[in-house]
Amino acid sequence: MTDPDRDAAEEVMWEGRFITAKRRGKWEYVGRARGIHAAVILAVDEAADGRHVLLVDQYRVPLGRRCIELPAGLVGDEDEGEDAHLAAARELEEETGYRPDRLESLGQFWSSPGMVSESFTLFRAHGLEKTGDGGGVAGEDIRVHRIPLAALADRIAAWRAEGYAMDVKLLLLLGAGMVG
Repeated sequence: MTDPDRDAAEEVMWEGRFITAKRRGKWEYVGRARGIHAAVILAVDEAADGRHVLLVDQYRVPLGRRCIELPAGLVGDEDEGEDAHLAAARELEEETGYRPDRLESLGQFWSSPGMVSESFTLFRAHGLEKTGDGGGVAGEDIRVHRIPLAALADRIAAWRAEGYAMDVKLLLLLGAGMVG
């Protein structure tokens, strides 16, 4: 059966600088304003001391607490028409202090399609080079975590016990180990 609201006109209920609240028939949802989308970066440091994933945490106002996440950022929020590869490389270095030699696009994904129309492009970073401490730009309070892949599940369990929120994209790294 096809949803009867599929062909209903989209109505903008409210628009801010970064998000827009919309309605289509009985459905209410939010999306990014001005065609902005996100780039999310899966960065695994293949160093002499083993394989480590780069994660970040920052306070997220909608959650009321800090959240453990893959590095990410907006594409086109300041420069309309910005290339997603360039934005991903910039965001990875700003947030984590690592510059990728190469970024591979793994495709476009939607995080919560029943309520949010926002999509993100997932990139896999290759050839990481440490260039600084990371932490984001002025006004951001981003903490960088370089976690051994073998210890990731235990580290996430510890963060949960400490009250951190977990971004759903971490399932990329945990998925196989969660089914049991």
